[in-house]
Amino acid sequence: MRVLSIAISFLFILASPVLVLFLTSCAMSSRSPSSEAQEFLRMYNELDQRLYSTSGDAEWKAATDVSEQHTGERIGANAALAAFRGSRYVIESARRHLGSRQELSDVEFRQLDKILLNAAESPGTIPEIVNARIQAEARLAAAMDGFTFCVEKSAGPCNKVVTPNEIDAVLRSDSNSIAERRKYWEISKQSGPVLKTGLAQVRDLRNRVAKELGYSSYFHLQVADYGMSVQEMVQLMDKSFSDLMPLYEQLHRYTRHNLAKRYKQAVPEKIPAHWLPNRWGQEWPGLIKSVDLDPLFKGKTAEWIVKQSEAFYTSLGMPSLPESFWQKSDLYELPPGSKRKKNTHASAWHIDRAADVRSLMSVIPNFQWFETSHHELGHIYYYIAYSNPRVPHVLREGMNRAFHEAVGDLIGIASRQRPYLRQIGLLPEQDKINPTEYLLNEALESAVVFLPWSAGTMTHFEYELYEKNLPPDQFNKRWWEIVGQYQKIEPPAPRGEEFCDACTKTHIIDDPAQYYDYALAYLIKYQLHDHIARKILKQDPRECNYYGNKEVGRWLTEILSLGATRDWRQVIREKTGEDISSRALLDYFRPVEEFLRK
Repeated sequence: MRVLSIAISFLFILASPVLVLFLTSCAMSSRSPSSEAQEFLRMYNELDQRLYSTSGDAEWKAATDVSEQHTGERIGANAALAAFRGSRYVIESARRHLGSRQELSDVEFRQLDKILLNAAESPGTIPEIVNARIQAEARLAAAMDGFTFCVEKSAGPCNKVVTPNEIDAVLRSDSNSIAERRKYWEISKQSGPVLKTGLAQVRDLRNRVAKELGYSSYFHLQVADYGMSVQEMVQLMDKSFSDLMPLYEQLHRYTRHNLAKRYKQAVPEKIPAHWLPNRWGQEWPGLIKSVDLDPLFKGKTAEWIVKQSEAFYTSLGMPSLPESFWQKSDLYELPPGSKRKKNTHASAWHIDRAADVRSLMSVIPNFQWFETSHHELGHIYYYIAYSNPRVPHVLREGMNRAFHEAVGDLIGIASRQRPYLRQIGLLPEQDKINPTEYLLNEALESAVVFLPWSAGTMTHFEYELYEKNLPPDQFNKRWWEIVGQYQKIEPPAPRGEEFCDACTKTHIIDDPAQYYDYALAYLIKYQLHDHIARKILKQDPRECNYYGNKEVGRWLTEILSLGATRDWRQVIREKTGEDISSRALLDYFRPVEEFLRK
């Protein structure tokens, strides 16, 4: 605790002169409303970038080397950033300048609107609540990132440790018995009880913070970033889920019959969670045995995978990654026995919203990490594209949060196209993969089965968690009811409230009330991909190749370089000719639905 208090004190002392200078300079201004707004924005952007960089670096250390000291530094840095963003002066100034809407440019208006959204995360009117939230979130993230999964455990320390990659390997293999699969699936849920109380505490603090500036809940605050109401977002998710259900039901029927046959069990109505190759049932890889791409990576290194991912982007005319990316990123799995602990969820980082870009991964040579690496570098190249003088610091984000995921996922689609795999020498020229089975594999691995998870399970659980203030003694019960409703999956055996299986998903802890981002990203990415394939490449969207096409690179860069300076719905309409919908996704997988119906 002493480390934490020292860190907080030090960072507030560091930030105080900057804040005083900022507030004094703004208060003394006697310019016109327009020039006052410009001066306010200039100073805000300059100071926010400094504090944001300090916070980003501290969070990076806390995620890549879990320790009490780094947790303390994260708390201190985030507290300083929160104190600045949520100060009364910032809130009052932003509101005052927004009152002169007719004198503001669109970019100025967008900056002020974003500043108020940032302030709502940490309003200075309730500093004790904001600080409590920061500390609670940091400790909860540290408990999650530093958690040790145990295969064997006595009353004392863990006798046999297992990594998340090793758990995934057991579940992805069909050679293990039902008993072995259940054992490892249950191991993957060990962190839930440790995190449950902390989630309940953090939920209450997040909601209290959001309500201070007039939002009904923290879920409402996060949805507001899209310019939508809670009802509009939930309706869009329900519409997307409904559109997809006929295809999902076909895939679900196909999967439960095949898995029942594989494990010599009766065909169930809902798929037992431990039968599936993913801990949450959010993707079902490896079910189509004729499409096993992992052998293609025999003899390849983890380093080769990341380098080839970079080569994909440079082939489109984009720049090479900065040398600092390779020096500062944490890209590969920790060696066995390493005492250092890190977050094992792949992520991309924009430390200073300028040149410092990094990625956190645990790459090993297989197809999943090949696709993931292409995806994460999509975020990195998005950061690089909008870090330009035309985009102010506060708008150096995706057009919305989903756009960031859409760009990464778009390249994920491109990375699995067979013409690309052939061109880089991974797939033999005369491969014997059946095109329909390859597309079926893609539907099962991510694209289709992911939407009931993202638009259904995660969105509705977090909606109830925040908007309905779901009681902690109903977390697990309600979680499995929602999983059953949307994914039609059930646990191996009843799971009581001593567990918190929702807590085992990292986004519930450290990326809260935003999982609809991923569902929206899936709709957006297939619209972008459909346009690229049909309009630019003049190729079949299911069998196309971006690699080496500079026109594709230019078209993408036009979108990426905008940051958040434009309305996302207008840009989608302009660049693809249609509003956001599931049309392109359903069209892409139409051959799969026809095949399964036969």
